[in-house]
Amino acid sequence: MDTEKSTGMADSTPLYLGFDLSTQQLKAIAVSSDLKMLYGAVFDFDADVSGFNVKKGVLANEAEHEVYAPVAMWLQAIDTVLQRLKDVGIDFSRVKGISGAGQQHGSVYWSQEGEHDLNNLNKDKTLESQLEHAFSYPYSPNWQDASTQEECDMFDRHLGNETQLAVDTGSKAHHRFTGPQILRFRTKHPEEYQKTARISLVSSFLASIFLGKIAPIDISDVCGTNLWDIQSGTYNEKLMALAAGTSDTSNLRRKLGEVPVDGGGSFGTVSTYFVQRFGFDASCKIVPFTGDNPSTILALPLRPLDAMVSLGTSTTFLMSTPHYQPDPAVHFFNHPTTPGLYMFMLCYKNGGLAREQIRDALSPQLPGTSDPWSLFNNHATGTLPMGATGPNSALKIALYFPRPEIVPNVRAGTYRYTYHPENQMLSTENDVWNLPTDDCRAIVESQLLSLRLRSRNIVAPPSPNPDNLPAQPRRVYLVGGGSQNIAIAKLAGEILGGVEGVYRLDVDGLACALGSAYKAVWAVERKQGETFEELIGERWREEDFVMKVADGYQEKRYKEYEKGVEALEKVEAEVLRQQKVNVGKAGTSGAGQV
Repeated sequence: MDTEKSTGMADSTPLYLGFDLSTQQLKAIAVSSDLKMLYGAVFDFDADVSGFNVKKGVLANEAEHEVYAPVAMWLQAIDTVLQRLKDVGIDFSRVKGISGAGQQHGSVYWSQEGEHDLNNLNKDKTLESQLEHAFSYPYSPNWQDASTQEECDMFDRHLGNETQLAVDTGSKAHHRFTGPQILRFRTKHPEEYQKTARISLVSSFLASIFLGKIAPIDISDVCGTNLWDIQSGTYNEKLMALAAGTSDTSNLRRKLGEVPVDGGGSFGTVSTYFVQRFGFDASCKIVPFTGDNPSTILALPLRPLDAMVSLGTSTTFLMSTPHYQPDPAVHFFNHPTTPGLYMFMLCYKNGGLAREQIRDALSPQLPGTSDPWSLFNNHATGTLPMGATGPNSALKIALYFPRPEIVPNVRAGTYRYTYHPENQMLSTENDVWNLPTDDCRAIVESQLLSLRLRSRNIVAPPSPNPDNLPAQPRRVYLVGGGSQNIAIAKLAGEILGGVEGVYRLDVDGLACALGSAYKAVWAVERKQGETFEELIGERWREEDFVMKVADGYQEKRYKEYEKGVEALEKVEAEVLRQQKVNVGKAGTSGAGQV
């Protein structure tokens, strides 16, 4: 991170704050108008919190599969992070705009006194000490919560089926989504629900604290509720009635509030409390706070059809696209800054953990290297695609799910198959697999082939297209721990394509907070009609954050992997069929499962 001294910047230059309220930490960074990161602070919930016995940032009621966080803990984090920023020398009077992001889908329930308390804070006291009565319920359901299966079933049925729910709201019902969570909260905690004046998402809760009154929900983050009709741009009346328990949805509408369409429009200026306590300028603007995934795509000026692949413990695929083509297997959101664009997202539970298990099953790394991935990478790229032995040979395709997966909805297990392209048949000839070495290529291929399978209707050919290239991302950006792996980068280019190549985005885990800070810069400094991509793209220094790590589209390889997409689709269908057959048969495993 740059410092004021090293940059020689004058004290009067504007600063912009970006926050990231994630499951385990609150992060804050300050950037200048030219997007240099100058200050930062972190509050780790497990390590730094006082008075809350959380583990990895949450509490759990295992009996009911509930996972939730104390809202007061977040208040403590805000107090501390601001003080830490002050301790490292930030002059809050220079801050012209604040934006932020919150873990998606979580809900916060404000009491009747909440807004009054927010607007009457004493500068000599902490947020935590003054807002103890501001909430009708002291906890926020976390995205890991799995207590709402019954409610999800109701949502999936309410419009006819899960496909129609996805068409209207961008997603089928999921445990973590706010609509099913509100429905369960209303039925399990009727008194608290009755006393609830407003309902915030985590992002709008954080914005409310800085604004000094209840902030609106962001146009992108609202799409994580299963209540917002994306195409009509309003709450879906039938789904609102389901969540509210009555055909009169006016009360729930008041609780949720209006949703402004301008992702860069100011909610107002910073609360007097922060002016008096920390020295913020009274004109500092509060810009819409959004969800963590929408904010992540703002960490670089992602152009339409650029793809971002986050390779962590789980795998997430993000793309900015003008095409709204919802499906129950994916998520669509309004773009957080640009009307007419959407954010396409795939979320997988299984990612790095599955790759690590195969790595650990190998012998020690290659002689002369201390890299534990060296042998894995050698096997992953040292054979022909999909384990082929020749142009028309059978292909090795497998699914690796240490945890139950949601894309597709399959129980935990390893499912190995052999696919015969000439007759499009699958077999379970496990004796043709050379284990564990064949797994190295197969696991990376299966994860990337799933991304290609599910994004193929979203990508488009480049324009202009003199070489008649097939539909594919313009660029593929890799982020997260797996982005350091050269084998994954190489196979990403071969399988996903990428007209301009495969790149690694390295922002030290700050993508979400950085996207928020950039959003604040854009919202305050934009000219009339100037888009986020135009302003940030002009100022963003690619060479500081991005490195090309692999070639993208290669015609021969890309065509070969068409067979892989076909094979993976058949494998998933077969595993799902076997799983359905074996429902209720304890101890019975499906064909191909190991």
